[in-house]
Amino acid sequence: MSATSLQPSPDSIDPFEDPAGSEVSNADAALTLTVDRNATLTLGTDALIILDEGLKYRRKPRNFCGLLPQLSKTTRAVPFYNILWAELVHFEVTIHYARPSGKNACRVAYVNYAVLDKTYFAQAQAWVDALLSRAYPAGVRRRPRMKVMINPKGGQGYAQKLWRREIEKIFAAAHCEADVERTAYRGHAANMAEQLDVNAFDVVACASGDGLPHEVFNGLARRRDATGALRKIAVVQLPCGTGNAMSLNLNGTDSPSLAALAIVKGVRTPMDLVAITQGDQKYYSFLSQSVGIIAESDLGTERLRWMGPMRFTWGILVRLLGKTVYPAELSVAIEEDDKRVIKERYRKARTAHEQSGPQHSSPAIPRLSNDSLPPLRYGTISSPLPETFTHQSLPTLGNFYTGNMAYMAPSTPFFPVALPADGCQDMVIVDGLLPRLTALRMLTTVESGANIDFPEVSYRKVTAYRITPRVVEKRDVSKGWRAKFGRWLGGQGGHKDGFIAVDGERVPFEAFQAEVVPGLGTVLSKRGGVYEFEGPPGTP
Repeated sequence: MSATSLQPSPDSIDPFEDPAGSEVSNADAALTLTVDRNATLTLGTDALIILDEGLKYRRKPRNFCGLLPQLSKTTRAVPFYNILWAELVHFEVTIHYARPSGKNACRVAYVNYAVLDKTYFAQAQAWVDALLSRAYPAGVRRRPRMKVMINPKGGQGYAQKLWRREIEKIFAAAHCEADVERTAYRGHAANMAEQLDVNAFDVVACASGDGLPHEVFNGLARRRDATGALRKIAVVQLPCGTGNAMSLNLNGTDSPSLAALAIVKGVRTPMDLVAITQGDQKYYSFLSQSVGIIAESDLGTERLRWMGPMRFTWGILVRLLGKTVYPAELSVAIEEDDKRVIKERYRKARTAHEQSGPQHSSPAIPRLSNDSLPPLRYGTISSPLPETFTHQSLPTLGNFYTGNMAYMAPSTPFFPVALPADGCQDMVIVDGLLPRLTALRMLTTVESGANIDFPEVSYRKVTAYRITPRVVEKRDVSKGWRAKFGRWLGGQGGHKDGFIAVDGERVPFEAFQAEVVPGLGTVLSKRGGVYEFEGPPGTP
């Protein structure tokens, strides 16, 4: 499934598409509501079926300036997933739903009909209640109370406009309660999360890139009731930034409007967080940690932001071709390192989830507890190295990448068998001296998830690790092609210290230790226990 598609209904690839030739016959009376304009509204298996003879003569502005009637289907199907709200007021039924707007967006639309037989008000109300029950099945909360945090600098300064233009109306149509606040400085979201009245909200929605969710998780983790707050408050992303990996994984899209719809229909999902200790600091990661090519391609290409997401691809490409190395010492607690076993476990997890369905996997909202954070099993970076860790020296390391989600950017599922709450991180290690042709072939297979199958790729499930990067002496960039094109490399090749990225944010270039804390975080997702990537080739 494409990273930018809606959740498809079983009977249609496009859930917005009207079923050609669909007819309603012998419908159960309890499922069909007869309304004015010679129309009926029927609760189908997966969609609301609107049969309206008036649709046949709708005028369209592009048909001779709208002067001639344009024949169209008399039947329209609206998947229950797209129904935002329905109500019966003064014998008039109004239904708000999301309809497509272009190739990768949706907007609010509505239909309204009068109930002609005034003696059947109770039956009409029961029909509306039944529609809402199908639109919001078990595990999906109606009218969630949201704290919306908008990063005004997100998405090159367009986050506020995206909120107003594409998101706000969808939340309003779904009758969500939204308290909106803009962040004013770096760390502001963390401070707001730390001081949040968690009894007043169900969701913190971040209109931003991946930076604000990182801050919110860590702000909640600073509270005295950290464990209870992290498990009660669902953290979600409204994709309005440069990096929108959280939305790609949980919502299946980086479109703000489609993500808003996915969040309205989201299933509460526990998610592992990763405790990072470095120096005297402790914080939590929800997405990834990287040392080497990925970190430098992300953080070392800031001057190329005008290229958009392509700057990451460009940064990776030039470093692969340059055979750049980032030596390090690694100690790791390995859960599984056999790729065949890893893929089989992933297949079984997806199969089990699909058989149970997301509504059965969604946990209830817990009562707030005063529990502090759970202790770390392996200690911190200052603790003696656990004897159970396996040690590796990596003198020619090219890329060290660990992830908690599948997608790291659009069309780049670096971790194709990642799961939200399997108690592990996925770790990828690639040598920096790979033949250039092999490196290029590997890069072209990332989109399909086939990168896991390369023998040159070390892919493991791990529960903890400690990595100590070595300082690389400053390279001479005064001569050759590096001198000529160094400006276009985004700073590559001219730093004594390297880059370490945690959730896309730069941290000090020094040793750190990471440990998975199972199920500590909570998010909303489309399917509950799996991400919106179908797995590597061969996964059913």
